[in-house]
Parts: sequence; structure tokens; C-alpha cells
Amino acid sequence: MPPEIVRFYTAEYDEAARLGDGVNPLELERVRQIVRRHLPAGGQRILDVGGGTGVHAAWLTAAGHHVHLVDPVESHVRQARNHGLSASVGDARRLPDADGSVDAVLLFGPLYHLTDRADRVLALAEARRVTRQGGLVFVAAISRFASLFDGLIKGFLLDDDPAAAGMVRQDLADGQHRNPDGRERFFTTAYFHRPDELAAELADADLAIREIVGVEGLAGWLPQLLADRWSDPLARERIVWAAAAIEAEPSLRGLSPHLLAVAEVP
Repeated sequence: MPPEIVRFYTAEYDEAARLGDGVNPLELERVRQIVRRHLPAGGQRILDVGGGTGVHAAWLTAAGHHVHLVDPVESHVRQARNHGLSASVGDARRLPDADGSVDAVLLFGPLYHLTDRADRVLALAEARRVTRQGGLVFVAAISRFASLFDGLIKGFLLDDDPAAAGMVRQDLADGQHRNPDGRERFFTTAYFHRPDELAAELADADLAIREIVGVEGLAGWLPQLLADRWSDPLARERIVWAAAAIEAEPSLRGLSPHLLAVAEVP
């Protein structure tokens, strides 16, 4: 991995806390919802590639699945192991697992940071290779429009800051997100997808697409709403419903901070 990505996840950012803060509980709830409607109940062999500290591996293990986590960041792997999860250091582009050895693969991170298209397709092809015929590959991507919306919400796009404006323009132009000054609020080296680009990469990896959906919807950009109302059961139910209601609408999928694709090995 490029050193700035490793530095971001080891020294600047708490990946273990990410899905418990701000807008992220909505992301976690929606990912669970989408995965559960495709993944057969308990006992599936799952490889969680780029699984970070094990947020998704933990709830899948609790649901009775057999999960092994792979991540390129050693500190993430240590944290996952400390929570009793099976985990090892590895690269999404070169998995040691045998052909057809698992029922499902999660790629909830690798496509964020593989900025070269050939590398992204290679990671997808590796996920297909290790998954049995008829098995599932779940793939997350960051929306092409993420920094534009984030810049408006947080205000940095409204400041007299040529670097921030240039970063957003670059993201919109080609999806290549860079943060050369290492400013924490600007994330780190990444690639931001359009939904149709994600579909094309899945097809190039010989994966049959079941669906590509937006994860959080508009509420993903409303942190104050979530901070104020997420603890209210009825409000939480309506927020999740609102995201699900527009998840497959082609004109709105890119509104979500994250995209999630579900594909099958033919």
C-alpha cells in the first residue's frame, strides 16, 4: 500500500470506531440489511478482504458464519485478533486461498484505495476465483460525488482554499482522490466510483451483477439529523427506510456516500 494510506489508518484515523460515529451507524445498518437479503443463513464460509478491524466480521461471526479477515494493515489485523476473530495480513490482489474455497467474499475497502483500474479488476477477479460457483461477492465503493457533498456539508469547499477546490474538481473529473498535504478531513489516496464504472469493473472480472445500490441515501449527508434522531426507534426506522426506498434509483444512487454491489460467481 502507498505509505500515506498506511499512515492514515495507523496514525491518523480510528477505523475501529468509524462505524459507531456520526453518520456511520446508518452505513453499518444498511450494509447489514443488504448483505442479509442475499446471504444464506448461518454456516457460510466468508472471506472478509480489507476487513479492517473486524466490524463486519464480528456481526457475521455472531450470526453463525465462518469468517476469516484479511487486511493489509498489521494494526487492524492485531485488533481483529484481539477481539477473537480469525485474521491475517494480506493483499486483495493476491489471495492465498484455493479456488472455490469460500461461499462469499466481502470487498468492503480494497476498491477505495486501488487507484489503478487494472488493480481493482484484479482484486475482483481474485474474489471470484476463491468463491465457489454460485457464491456471492459483495463490493463497496465510494461515490464519485463524495468530496463535493462533504465539502458543502463541512464547509471547506466554501472557504478560499484553492487546494480544497482543486481536490474536489479532480475527484469529479476522474475519480482520483489525492490529499498531498495530509489534511485529515480530506481522507487519503483513493478512487471514487460512478455506479456505471463499478458495474463495468465487475463485468470485466466475470462477475454476474445482482444489484448495485446506494447505501445511505440523503441521510448519509445529514450528520445532525442522525445525531439528534438515531436513538429514537421510530425515527431510526424511517431513516433506514428512506435510504432503502431510493437505493436502486439510477438517478440517485450516486447521492449516497457509498455504493454496494452484490455479484454472483457464474
